[in-house]
Parts: sequence; C-alpha cells; structure tokens
Amino acid sequence: MNQLIRDTYVEINLDNIAYNMQKIKDVVGENVAIAAVVKANGYGHGAVDLAPAIMENGADYLAVATLSEALELRNHYSDYNIFIMGYTPDEYLEHVVKNNITQTIFSLRQAELLNILGKKYNKIPKVQIKYDTGFNRLGYRDCQESIDEINQIFDLDNLEVEGIFSHFALAGKEEDDIQYKKLMNVIEQLESKGRTIKYKHICDSISGIDYPQYRLNMIRPGAIIYGLKSYKDDSVVLKQALTFKTKIYHIKTLEKGEGVSYDYLWKSDKKCIVGTLPFGYADGYPRNMRDKGFVTIHGKKAPIIGVICMDQCMVDLTDIPEARVGDEVVIYGDGTGNTADIQEISLLAGTNKNEIVCRFTRRTPRVYIKDGKIYKILNYLL
Repeated sequence: MNQLIRDTYVEINLDNIAYNMQKIKDVVGENVAIAAVVKANGYGHGAVDLAPAIMENGADYLAVATLSEALELRNHYSDYNIFIMGYTPDEYLEHVVKNNITQTIFSLRQAELLNILGKKYNKIPKVQIKYDTGFNRLGYRDCQESIDEINQIFDLDNLEVEGIFSHFALAGKEEDDIQYKKLMNVIEQLESKGRTIKYKHICDSISGIDYPQYRLNMIRPGAIIYGLKSYKDDSVVLKQALTFKTKIYHIKTLEKGEGVSYDYLWKSDKKCIVGTLPFGYADGYPRNMRDKGFVTIHGKKAPIIGVICMDQCMVDLTDIPEARVGDEVVIYGDGTGNTADIQEISLLAGTNKNEIVCRFTRRTPRVYIKDGKIYKILNYLL
C-alpha cells in the first residue's frame, strides 16, 4: 500500500544517503573499494529501498550478515554484488551458490563443499577469507597452520578466493596496529606464494575515516552511510538520514498528585497538561528512556513522563500550551530545532547509535524522501 495509514513513522532521506556515499568515496579515493554494509535491514532504514542510492553513489558491494538478508536483496537486485560477512551453515550453502552470492569462509571443509556445489550448478563460487587478528569472534586463528590451510583453499579448482579480511576491536591505537600487522603478515605470505587477492580489508566506519593507513584497497562502511558519526575526524561532515515522527493523539489536564502510566512512577507535583503519543517500545523506542527522554513539539522539548508502554507514551505539555491534537512530534531529529539526534538518544539510553536505529520494528512504516519530496511509502505489514 502506497499510503501512510499510521501517524508514527520513520522518514528516510535518500538524498542524504547519496550525499554520505559520495563523501565517503571522496575521502577514501578511487583506489579503495566500498563494501556498503546494509545488514539489519540497512540499520533499520530499509535495505531494499536504500540499495539503489548506495550502489549508484560509489559502492562496489552490498554487505550483509546473514543468508536471509542476502537473498532478500538478490530477490530485488539480480546483478548487484552481495557479500555475506557472517557464517552460513553447510546445509544452506547451496542457496549461496545458486544466487551468485559471495560467502565468508574460514575452513577448508566449507571451501571444498562450495567447490563441489559450484561444479553441480556450473558456477564458480566467490569467497572471502575471514582472518581473526584479535577480535575473537569469527575467522581463522592467527597461526601458521591457518595460513597453510588457506593456501589449500587457493588450490581448489572451482573456487575464486576474491578477498581476505579481518575486523578491528578498536581497543586502542596500539592494539589496532597489532591487528593490522597480523593481517598484513598473512597477506604477504600468501602473495609470496603467487596468490592473487583482489580485496584486502580490515576497516569499518570508524577506522575507515580515522585511519587512512589501514584502508588497504577496500573498506566496509556501515553507520557512516546513514550519517551516524563515531569517528574523530571533524573535517568529514555527514548528514543523518533518519527522522522519527508521530502526532499528538490525546491531551488532558492533570491535577497535582495524579499519576501517569504503570505503577504511578511519575506523579504530577502541580497542575499540568499531559499529551499521549502513539509510539512505544514495540516501535523500537528504548523503554529505559522514562523520565529522561524527550520529544520536540513546535520547536520545544516535551519531557517523556511515566513508564513507556508498548504502544504509547506520555509527555508533559505544560510548557507548550499551544500544542493541539494532531500536531507533529519529532521523536528523533537531526539535532537542530531542539530535536534529539541519534547520538543524544543513544547516550540517554545507555547504548550506541547502531542499536537505536536497528530497534525499529516492521509495524513502523518507512517514508522515503528523494529530491526533496516523498518518493515511496513502505508499509511492511500491508
């Protein structure tokens, strides 16, 4: 349905996505490829509908975490390069091969299985080797036995080893440098054996901006595509793509001493005006924002009061007497006009920006803006 039938929605500015991609490409240069990370439904922004703006503005790959995410994109975009950065169990690798998806591997056994499946479907599967330099999540352990096994993968007759990569723990400059040197050591050993490696990468959003010396010939930007800044280089200015909006549904006057929401954890200390807003933690808003979060109405901050409910929450409108039912409410803005941007929300909620945007659920529609006007309305439930 191309019609907005709920007043609580996430607005996504595709022009800002395009701008951010162009800025990233300008920073890293033409010789560094971009694997644009669109896992977790494009960090809550909607992977399928973001893909064209990303691919048309400098990306070489769309990178996801799971096979299901990759297949969703493949169903819409038959020719895009898609890269699964996570583990895919053996029994599902057939889908990887049939759909021309690049798979992360870190075992000879999976390489051999992909080699066989490639012959079965008359394809040459592409893989990238995950090498664990200290993050201790996925990947080959850093040792000579691992390097010897990777060399055996290169020798398989129906498999293309397209790249090798690792992931920074970002524990500090000294630790980052140790991780980088470990990756370079394995790359140098492989290349000394005549191995050709198209893509070599270790940088994510933060390291991709702050540490040009670590970029190699590919980076994996995620949060920065969406304008979420954690890097330190102030010369790189990006634009937040997401705004979270709703409208006032009900207004009432409370007398001194009346409580609001479950357990009456908030009680009025004077006569006040309270508004009810139709969003809650089922829309992804952090429940722990009680008594510290706020929304913006008519350019003024309205504190959230009482326990946040699954579908609704209440705000104090006493200092916004002009507020009326139906007025627009900005839940997350870009930090201008007294709005809270994703950074401020994440600090108040005690988490990081990525978790905040990944919380958005399917019942919250997405409204896409392109060329300054509504381009598409996406209702996941309809």
